[in-house]
Amino acid sequence: MTLLKNNSTSVLDELFNNFPAAWGRDAQTGYPSASVNIHETADAFHLELNAPGRDKADFKINVTNGLLTISYEKKEEAEQKDYKTIRREFSYRSFKRSFTIDDTINAEAIEARYDNGVLKLLLPKKAEVKLSPKEIAIQ
Repeated sequence: MTLLKNNSTSVLDELFNNFPAAWGRDAQTGYPSASVNIHETADAFHLELNAPGRDKADFKINVTNGLLTISYEKKEEAEQKDYKTIRREFSYRSFKRSFTIDDTINAEAIEARYDNGVLKLLLPKKAEVKLSPKEIAIQ
């Protein structure tokens, strides 16, 4: 039995069929996505998530079983009868990003702040336990 399928759809057709609906969406979750920069210093990782024009109260940051999840959901606003929107291009009301963190991160000490449209997280590294060499006496 042959499972060969004749597909006449080209790559360009697929691109333009999803255009612009797929823009800004994370392919794995389907949620709209926010751009992220991650920097490393000797003491910590610094994560910057681009999210301009948001209210910090609408962000949720959770760490569960080594998974750091940052999500945003815009609360529904009451519709104003004397206010008519002609064009709406601000598209995402929610997004979600997840990152795996390992045992080198001190999850209890993660800090976050929202500053000028950028959500900044500090993920401090755990202090490494330095074992001093021990001499064992032979009896």
